[in-house]
Amino acid sequence: MLRRWIPRHGRHLAKLTWVEIKIFLREPLGAIGTIVVPVALFVFLGRSLRDKAGEVAFVTQGLPVFAVIFITIGAVLSLTTIIAIYREGGVLKRLKATPLSPLVILSTHVVVKLILTSVTLGLLVLAGRRFYAGPPPPAPWSFLLGVLLVSVSLMSLGFVLASVVRTARFAQPLGSILLYALLAISGLFFPVAKLPSLWQAVALASPLTHGVELLRGLWIGAGWTPHWIAVLALLVNLAICTLLSKRLFRWE
Repeated sequence: MLRRWIPRHGRHLAKLTWVEIKIFLREPLGAIGTIVVPVALFVFLGRSLRDKAGEVAFVTQGLPVFAVIFITIGAVLSLTTIIAIYREGGVLKRLKATPLSPLVILSTHVVVKLILTSVTLGLLVLAGRRFYAGPPPPAPWSFLLGVLLVSVSLMSLGFVLASVVRTARFAQPLGSILLYALLAISGLFFPVAKLPSLWQAVALASPLTHGVELLRGLWIGAGWTPHWIAVLALLVNLAICTLLSKRLFRWE
């Protein structure tokens, strides 16, 4: 049974993923905002800060992590908006009426965002070699695995947002307010310990905070073991958000 299920639904997933990518690329502004803007921002910040005293630590350690988180947030917001648009336009309802598995339909959007994130990260690496003198991570594959974990965990939060936001008009603004507010207290720009106690509790409950901690550690080669709490928190967030999405998600 499983041997039949995987090839059949795998083909459906591949075909639907290709269709979604073509739909995405038909809108140039979406591609520019998702791919071009993060790379341009990375190059601009890297070139403008690397020669300033006191900014060396941020450029060599914080900036790459900021770029990755920025790209991931863009993917999450795009995911939330697309799901809301599809629901509002009746696309989800029509897709659910087809022989396609609901798991395939929803997984397609995650796969598309992961592919676009990978393309943007690839361009980021090329831009870094050309314009940016920061050192690469000692263990690049470990860092990429961390990026995958953080991306999937944050996208599960995006599905919760898409499940509770009724219209596309409010999906991206509400998602932006939430995610960028969490980024501000994530510890990337200043230590979480310096926040008021209430905001510290919010920061420690946020997957963004643990994502920043994990990626920052992997970037400098600290490995996974010292960051097992961050890994556990990301996995717990993934599990909780998946369960919430399953319970709250509406197809129409």
